[in-house]
Order: sequence, then structure tokens, then C-alpha cells
Amino acid sequence: MELGFIGLGNMAKAIIAGWLKADAGLATKIKVHSAHKSNYETYAKKWGLTACASNKEVATNSDFIFLAVKPFLLAEVLKEIKPALTENKVLVSMAAGVSLADIAAVVGPSVKLIRIMPNVNAEISMGMTALVANEKVSQAEYQKVEALMASEGEALAVAEKDFSIFSALAGCAPAYVYYFIDALSRAGVKHGLKKSEATKIAAQTVLGSAQKVLSASLSPMDMVDQVCSPGGTTVAGLLAMEEAGFMTAVVKGIDAAVAKDQGK
Repeated sequence: MELGFIGLGNMAKAIIAGWLKADAGLATKIKVHSAHKSNYETYAKKWGLTACASNKEVATNSDFIFLAVKPFLLAEVLKEIKPALTENKVLVSMAAGVSLADIAAVVGPSVKLIRIMPNVNAEISMGMTALVANEKVSQAEYQKVEALMASEGEALAVAEKDFSIFSALAGCAPAYVYYFIDALSRAGVKHGLKKSEATKIAAQTVLGSAQKVLSASLSPMDMVDQVCSPGGTTVAGLLAMEEAGFMTAVVKGIDAAVAKDQGK
């Protein structure tokens, strides 16, 4: 199974790093190319990957071709590699807002297509990835990509119509969580803690809380009620956050991300 990456930005590097943590031997199977020679050649040398001189070379020598370029560049890249897309190739796109139908309109209806939406936590084997495939992809081919993405976290089959909300919840939300952690840590600084101490406290608390949500049978709101003692500090803080529009702000942020993904 030969794997190719066209584009080598932060998301591509996060995925590759996650794979190599799970199986260092995959390095010899990965080919890379990007617009900047200094980027892809240096990165390939560092991790033992194969640097290719062009996008077409990646496509020609890979069974699964991961498209990790910006959405506005995708059509141009697809036209470039189209001659290399023989019947045994599978294109795997991670371009936000670009549907399977959009890709098929450029490369043709017979090409095998899988669309994925990963997130940056793949780098530390804690990723969350959505997958959907067209009817040309065999079950075995789909399962290979699914297994690759599951090796660095969780992988979930998602209807393509739900990719926008998945992208907002899984793809964008890491930034929102980082922002929340930073807000907590700044509050800690306000009350006398060092920033490094406050950040560690906040990050560990978010990590533990997330793991507890995933392992519990209760809903998150039921768990909120468990922490809020009558007349206590937690409920006082929670009500103050709600008065400032905490939940409304979060939902509006997700709405804006969905709208942007859908080109609205």
C-alpha cells in the first residue's frame, strides 16, 4: 500500500506524524510533494519519506493519494494529476467545502473517491476523522483508509451532508478549546498564578473532563449538575458565564464555521 501526499501543511504533517507514531515502518511507503521544495524535501529527509518532484509523480507512484491542498487550489491539482488516475488509484480529499461531486466533475465519474475530515489532534494519536466514499470505492479500499485514520484516534462514517457540522465540531473546535484553556489560564493569572501553572491546571482539567464525558453514561449536562453543589462556587461561576452569553457564543461560533464551510 503506497501512500502519497499532495500538499504538506500542518494537517498533512499531523496525519503523517500520527501514522508514524502508530507504525514507524510506514515511512518507506509515504511519498510527498508540495509547492515549496525546501518544505517537502526537508520534511521527507527528516522522517525518512520519499520526496517527489511533482504532484503527478506522487499520483503515479501511490495507491492512495491524499489531497492536502487548499480548496481553491484543488481543481488545478486535479487537472494536473488526472492522467495518472488509473482504475487502481484512490483519491482521498481533505479539502473543506469540496464535495465528492465537485471532485468527480473534474476527474470524471469513474475515479475512486474518499472524502475525509481529520483534525490536528491526529498528531498525538487523539484525532477525530469523518469519512465518506463514492460508490466506486471497494469495501476493502475504504477499510484501509478507515484503519489508517483510526490508528491515530477515532474514525467515523459520516453522511456527506453532515460534513460541514462535523468540520465545525471536530476540525475547528480544537482552536476554540485552546482559546477556552487560555481564557481559564488568564483568569488564573488575574488571581495570582503564574501563566505556566495556570495553563497546566486548565489543560489537565479539560483533558480529564473530556475523558470523563467519553467514559460516562450520563449526558454532559447531567455531569454539570453533579459538580454544582447547592449554593456553591461552581453554580455561581456557571450562572455568571451564562449571563455573559457563554452557550450562545459557542453556538454562534459553530454556526459561523458551518456557514463558512458551505460558502454562505
